[in-house]
Amino acid sequence: MEGVISYRSGIRVLEIFKNKTSLDIVWIPHFSSIINWTYRIGEGLLNEVKKIDKSWVAIADHSIDIGRKQLFVVLRVELDIFLQRDGAITLKECECIGVKVASKITGESVADDLEEIFQKAGEPVAIIKDNGSVLNNGVDKYKERHNSDIETVEDITHVVANGLKKQFEKTKQYKRYMSMLREGATKLRQTDLAFLIPPKLRKKGRFQAISRLNNWSKKLIDKKIFSKRGRAKKGTLLARLRGAFSDFKSLEPFIKNFIKTTDTTNKIMKLLKNEGLNISTYHQSIKLLKKLPRNSKTRKTIRVWLEKHIKIQEKLSPSPLPISSDIIESLFGKFKNRLERSPQSDMNRAVLLIPLLCGNLDKDRLLSVLENTQHKELKNWEEENIPHTVRKERMKFFNNNIQKLEMEKSA
Repeated sequence: MEGVISYRSGIRVLEIFKNKTSLDIVWIPHFSSIINWTYRIGEGLLNEVKKIDKSWVAIADHSIDIGRKQLFVVLRVELDIFLQRDGAITLKECECIGVKVASKITGESVADDLEEIFQKAGEPVAIIKDNGSVLNNGVDKYKERHNSDIETVEDITHVVANGLKKQFEKTKQYKRYMSMLREGATKLRQTDLAFLIPPKLRKKGRFQAISRLNNWSKKLIDKKIFSKRGRAKKGTLLARLRGAFSDFKSLEPFIKNFIKTTDTTNKIMKLLKNEGLNISTYHQSIKLLKKLPRNSKTRKTIRVWLEKHIKIQEKLSPSPLPISSDIIESLFGKFKNRLERSPQSDMNRAVLLIPLLCGNLDKDRLLSVLENTQHKELKNWEEENIPHTVRKERMKFFNNNIQKLEMEKSA
C-alpha cells in the first residue's frame, strides 16, 4: 500500500508494523529525524545540479507572499520534451535547479539569482515566464550583464488573460455582470440555495480563471433558467434564483459572447499546452482565432503573441516550443498545501521540499543523495538562505529580558 501521511503518522505506522507483524524493525527514528532527512535530500538535490548536454528551457516564477517572504524558483525542462511524451508537461519532466527565499524580490535580486543558478546549471536557450515587471526587469538585467541571447517566452495563460482584460474589463456590461454576480452571491449565501453561488475569483489574476465563472453562467443558460417565459410562482426555487440574479436575462447576449471568447481561448491554450508551439499548432491556433470578431482585442493580442513566438520556435529547434509556466504554479500549490499545515505559515527550510516534488526520483537516487549530504550542510544552508523565521524571532523575543528589548528599541 502507498499513501501520503504526516511525519508523525509515519512513526506510528512503523510502531504498528513492529508490534503487529513479523517484520524485523529494530529501530524507529524520531519524526524530527525523518524531517531532517527529507530536507537533506532537498538540499543535496540542489547541490547536485549541473550542466547538461541537451538544449533546455528554464521556467521561472516567484510566489505570492508567504508570511513576510517570497519564493523564487527556477525549473529546467528539456527543449524536446514534446517529442518524448504526449500531453502537457508534468512535474516528473521538470528538474528544480534553483530555490531562493527573500523578504523582497526585485529586478536586481532576480538577475543575481539567475546568475548564480545558471553558473551551475548552464544557460538555457529560453526562459518561460509571466509578463510581470519584476521578472521582466530581472531577466533583462541578466541578459545585459552577460550579453546573452537567451530568448524570453511569455506564458500563454497570462497573455490570454491580458487580452480578455483589455477587451472586457472597462465595458459597462462586464461591470454589470460582475456586480450582479457579487450581489447574487450575497443574497444566496447562508441560505438553502448556497450551492448555486457562482465561483469566487480573487481580484488579482481574475481573468486567468474567468472561465470558471463563465462555465457557471453557461449552465444557467443551458437550463434556460432566465429565458423561460412567464413569471415564476412566488417563493419557488426558480423565483428566488431569478430574484438573486435579476439582470441575468438582459445581460445574456453579452454573457454568451463572453463565453464564446473564453471557449475559443481555452481551446487554443489546451492545444499549445499539450503539444507545444510549432508550425502545425500555429496554423491550428490561427484557425481557431478566426471564430472571434476581427475587432476583438483578445484575438489581436493572441495573434501578435503567435507571430512573435513562432519565430522563436523556428530559430531554436524543430521541436515544439514549451509556452506555459502552469507547471510552476502547480508546484507552488503543492508546496503551500504542505506549508499551511504548520502552526506558523512562514517561509522556512521547508522550501527544500520543492526539489523533491519535481523529477522522477527513485529509491537509489534518494539514498545516494542522502548519504552524500551531511546534516551540517543543511544547517549552513538554512543560516545562509533563511536567517529569520517567525519561530526564530518568537524565541528571541521570549529569551530576551526587558533591558535587552529596550536597548534594541532605542538602537
